[in-house]
Amino acid sequence: MTDTMSSPALTRRLRIGAPRFALIGVWALLIVVYGVAEPQTFLRASTFQTILNSQGTLLFLVLALLCTLTIGEFVDLSIAANLGLSAMLVSVLAVNQHWNVWAASLAAVAVSVAVGAVNGALIVFGQINTIVVTLGMSTFLTGIALWISDLTLVTGLDPDFAKIALYSVGGLPASFWYGVVAIGVFSYVLAFTPLGTHLRFVGASHEVSRLAGIPVNRIRFGGFLAAGAFCGVGGVLTAAALGGFDPTVSATYLLPAFAAAFLGTAVVQPGLFNPVGSWIAVYFLSTGILGLQLLTGSGWVANVFYGGVLIVAVAISTFLGRRAGSRRV
Repeated sequence: MTDTMSSPALTRRLRIGAPRFALIGVWALLIVVYGVAEPQTFLRASTFQTILNSQGTLLFLVLALLCTLTIGEFVDLSIAANLGLSAMLVSVLAVNQHWNVWAASLAAVAVSVAVGAVNGALIVFGQINTIVVTLGMSTFLTGIALWISDLTLVTGLDPDFAKIALYSVGGLPASFWYGVVAIGVFSYVLAFTPLGTHLRFVGASHEVSRLAGIPVNRIRFGGFLAAGAFCGVGGVLTAAALGGFDPTVSATYLLPAFAAAFLGTAVVQPGLFNPVGSWIAVYFLSTGILGLQLLTGSGWVANVFYGGVLIVAVAISTFLGRRAGSRRV
């Protein structure tokens, strides 16, 4: 009797739970495929260390993007340029202007937060289109970074400063653990605090949230401020890890951040932007690209993979969002 009753319940749980972790299964399958195709190069400890060690910049960019995606602002195109300006400011102020590196870092983070404040003020209070503001801001910040660097790579940061990003903890760099902690805190806020509930409500509907007494504009503005802060901290850690920064590479981070954020809606909380799902997506994408590069020996696969995944991820996110909406109805 118990078996008969438990079987439908188990089937129902599997049907509900399977989509939450399907991406992890695909990730495992991807590792198996690459392992069979390139066992001598892919199935090495150094390969997996590369996958885990090299995504600190992308993780902080995804966190910045989630700050605005969660509140319903879907197109913040300035995050990559903001992070790049932060990294560039640290390098220029510390190396070229001989500032104390910690003072340079604080200045860089402050500038990035100010950029978030300007974005928020124009979009939330000025009611200017998000694409127009953030695209213009991205171009403006890229120009500033090129100007202050004189169009050149700036290197020479104090090697001791690199320890804030590269110091090894459990065989992984400190920047990896910063990302884990940030993901955990963000997830806790969204799941277990009134602020997280308000963020979800605002993301679902600005007008309904306003009628419910939620301070919509204040929360939206705060989302852009938080995005700026993540960009600033991510830029400082990036500069520390690299020993400097190249102002021409900022734009290359934008597409991967969107791909990871949208792909993350297919796992853990299907149909919702969620930090843990995005964290998994970051390393799924890193695994896919590294494996393809080992198989083909070509650098062009990154653009193809990220572009293709972004299209698929947006389609999945849209489908899951509509499905969740129909269930609520």
